[in-house]
Amino acid sequence: MKLRRRNFFKLAAGAAAAPLLPYFARAFDYPSRPIHLIVGFAGGSGLDITARLIGQAMSDSLGQAVVIENRPGAATNIATEAVVNAPPDGYTILMVSTAAYTNGALYPHLNFDFIRDIAPVASATRGGCVLLVNPAFPAKTVPEFVANAKNKPGKITVGAIGTGTVTHVAAEMFQIMTGIETTHVAYRGEPEALTDLMAGNVQASMITLIGAAELIKDGKLHALGVTTARRSEILPDIPAIGEFVPGYEANLWNGIGAPRTPPEIIDKLNAAINAGLNDPKMKAQFAELGTVTVPTTPAEYGKLIVSETDRWARVIRAANIKVD
Repeated sequence: MKLRRRNFFKLAAGAAAAPLLPYFARAFDYPSRPIHLIVGFAGGSGLDITARLIGQAMSDSLGQAVVIENRPGAATNIATEAVVNAPPDGYTILMVSTAAYTNGALYPHLNFDFIRDIAPVASATRGGCVLLVNPAFPAKTVPEFVANAKNKPGKITVGAIGTGTVTHVAAEMFQIMTGIETTHVAYRGEPEALTDLMAGNVQASMITLIGAAELIKDGKLHALGVTTARRSEILPDIPAIGEFVPGYEANLWNGIGAPRTPPEIIDKLNAAINAGLNDPKMKAQFAELGTVTVPTTPAEYGKLIVSETDRWARVIRAANIKVD
């Protein structure tokens, strides 16, 4: 009887462990093929640039290609849902933007819950947006822009990337805090918004600093102010909007997420990403784009996601932002 009981417990323990064996085996030899990094914005956008820099660093560390896939649309929800539904094996991961923190408050009927369904892997960078105008626009400073907008309620068009993304929410927060009224123009991606602004089809745009830095340096667009608490090191002559609008601040946090993937694989990804973020060469590359690298553990990044989601939800409610 004792022998039978002992054999039963051995068999039971083996059966319980069996479902875990494929995950441990996959974690042991991971990665053995290319990794696909899904980006919810178009090629050439700030998030795309970030993804390509981090993807190259990951590839160097892990010894496998990191393929960037751009799946723009629906305020990054298309890209997020694709990753949520991907096999949880570490071969399909998500480039997370601040849009992920706003979408829960904007889209109550999504097929996923970001905090529940996406595992935090690592924070990547912290940056900001910049309020831009066409060089021909008469306002050259934030106070002049506010005065111009107050004289022409609803007449100034302000481009942003989609409805409810951080560029849009940051622009709405600027309106609330300055008491102005402008007309929002939604674009599919940053390249389209920047092209229209340079052509004079809109008067202003709220764009990520990383996406607009080169055009600002070349004098093709005029920057009124950055949304970060302090001035950008690469463009120190551009004031922070908060210098004129006390308390105004909007940061962009980018990172990497994955389906609910085994922790062994998450840890490998985290180590590869952080190795790149800590590399002086990569730090310098991001610094030139107006962002800073922010390596974290998966748990630290998870706490950041929760806090930023709560923060932006409050802004969205205050601005009464709705999406169709």
